Order: sequence, then C-alpha cells, then structure tokens
Amino acid sequence: MAPEEDPSDSRPPQDNRNLPVTVHNGEVLRPVSERWLMRAIRSLFGWKAGSVRADLQVVLDASTSDETSFTPVERTMLRNILGLHERRIADVMVHRADIVAVKRDIPLGELIHVFESAAHSRLVVYDENLDDPEGIVHIRDLLAFMAVRARTALPSKAKRKKTPPAGLDLRAVDLALPLSEANITRKLLYVPPSMPAIDLLAQMQATRIHLALVVDEYGGTDGLVSIEDIVEQIVGEIDDEHDGDEPPSIVRQADNSFIADARASLEDVRAMIGDAFETGEAGEDVDTLGGFLVTHVGRLPVRGEVISGPGPFEIEVLDADPRRVKRLRIGLRKERPAVRPRDGRRREAAPDAPSQPPGDDPASPSPPGDGGETP
Repeated sequence: MAPEEDPSDSRPPQDNRNLPVTVHNGEVLRPVSERWLMRAIRSLFGWKAGSVRADLQVVLDASTSDETSFTPVERTMLRNILGLHERRIADVMVHRADIVAVKRDIPLGELIHVFESAAHSRLVVYDENLDDPEGIVHIRDLLAFMAVRARTALPSKAKRKKTPPAGLDLRAVDLALPLSEANITRKLLYVPPSMPAIDLLAQMQATRIHLALVVDEYGGTDGLVSIEDIVEQIVGEIDDEHDGDEPPSIVRQADNSFIADARASLEDVRAMIGDAFETGEAGEDVDTLGGFLVTHVGRLPVRGEVISGPGPFEIEVLDADPRRVKRLRIGLRKERPAVRPRDGRRREAAPDAPSQPPGDDPASPSPPGDGGETP
C-alpha cells in the first residue's frame, strides 16, 4: 500500500532562483579563488577565521584586482565603506563659520538673492542667531509658493487682452512677504558631533530629511551636514553643473612665500612647504592652518599681525574678522629693525646734578643794590 501523499507535497515546485540565499552567521559565500587566497593568507600569517569585515579587508589589502575581480574603483569604494563606521559627524560636517543661513523674517525677494549667491538648494532658517534654528527652506518649496501665488485665472474673451506666459503673473507675488508668513519652512535633524556618519545616513534615509544641524552638549550649533557630505566619504567628491573649480587652498608665490586659506589642512600645508613647517604640540589637536595659528598664539590674531613660527617661518594675517582668520601669508622669518620711539632716537637721561638755591648759582646775576661783597 502506497503511503498517503502529504497535501503540502502536492504543490507545484517553486522557482527559487531569484530568492536570496540564506547565509548563516559568520559565513560568507566566496569564489573558489578567494577561498584559496584566504586560506593561503591565514596559513602564512597564522590567522584564524574571523569576521566577514576582517576577511574582506585582508583581501583588499593583500590582493590585486586580477585575484579578486574588483576594479580599482570598486576596491576604493569598498575600503571607504569599511572605514565609514569609524567616521564621526565632526569629521564630515561643514563648520559653523561656513554655514549659509537666513533669518525667519527675511523677505522672499532677498531670499531669492541668497539662494542665487550661495548656490545651495537648502538653507538653514534661524530666529535670533544660529543657536536658535527653526528649520530649513528648500528652493523647490519657494518656487512652488511663488507659482501658486502667480497663477491667474484665464479672463473671458471679452476682457482678454494678453494671456500671461504659462498662465503665471509674477507681479502677483509679494516679494516683501517675510519667509515666516509663507509657511514653507521644513523640519531639520539635530545630531551630536560624535554620532557615527553611517548611523546618520540611515536616519536620513528613514526620515527623508537630508540636512542635519550638528549641536554640542550645550545646544549650540557646531556645524551642518548633508547626505551628500556622507555619500562623498564613499564615492569621493560629487560636483554638479553649478559647482565651479575651487581654488587651491595654498599657492606658492614668486618670492617663495605662500598664500593660504586659513581652512587649509595642515597635511596640505606640510606637503606644499615641506617638513620644515613643524607645528609641534600646537598642531596635535587641530586640523587646519587657522586652528594651529589660534592655538599657537593663544588668541585670535587680527588683520596685519605677523606671528613668528613655526620653525624658521612667520605667518602674516592678510584677512580676518572678529570670529576667525581667513587668509594668511607664510614665509621665512625676516630680520626687522628694533622699534624706536617716535622722535627717531632714544634720548639718554643726563646724570643727576646737586641742586643749588637760586641765589647760590654763580652764573646768575646779583640782585639790584647788592655789591657782591660784605663791607
């Protein structure tokens, strides 16, 4: 007697070719060539089987493109992805001094000019100052608001004179209207500078908010980070048709001095000038040339100030404002004459002479009626 068939077995076979393959924890499916390569590397160095991350890192560091079938671009991106978990928001953010923001009561006409000059699609909106943010404004929302206000009803044939282009009359848009009354401000994410960049990337994808303000422990604004800033950590710089070529951060002059942006990294400065530009302890906790200069002198230098160091160099502040230094000149230290008084020479004080009464001065004339001798 044949055994009864299970009804569940009578279902037609399913095509599982497009279903994901189940990989148990700690396992990874690799080509045969990679398995052989990993076994050879482990046996050579005495390593034990580890995590997928460690195995992939070993393959990228110890193999060539022919052995792994990864192109150079793929290898670079894989390395960047593996290192992204070590990146913090403080490493990728735009610092506070470089944030372009607008007040909540800015007229729409001025807002258009800010969008044009900044070449950004999103701007931070604040109330009193940048430590009191309210959200962001998107240029797309601004254009949609203006289009709704400019849309006009088509007049009747009797009254029709000239139909506005595309049915829009921009004269109906009040460009003096404050941004706060337009109600086009969107929400903004707030994150600490210590947050991993990969966690913020996932949060931006989930919330569909692609701009985050970086705040410190006291609620003050430290910087700004966009989803593009994080993605660039993986794929490199992303330049669109509106991004122009940025000038180099440090340029050698004809007299062998250097003009540098204060935001230039110390690595770029050393690469251009040489190892003689040794910053010492003042450059350990900072990344930029301006940060080193402030740490070196212990205050914010002013425009025109010449600061000695580091090493045989001196730094002249070409441009600065009350908040930061902007442009600097770096050159070899020059011998300058000592500062003299305004009269051009230092006067030496005469030796003190003994004081005499006016009458005892032999050079002074005798008073009238006095013979000079006692009879």
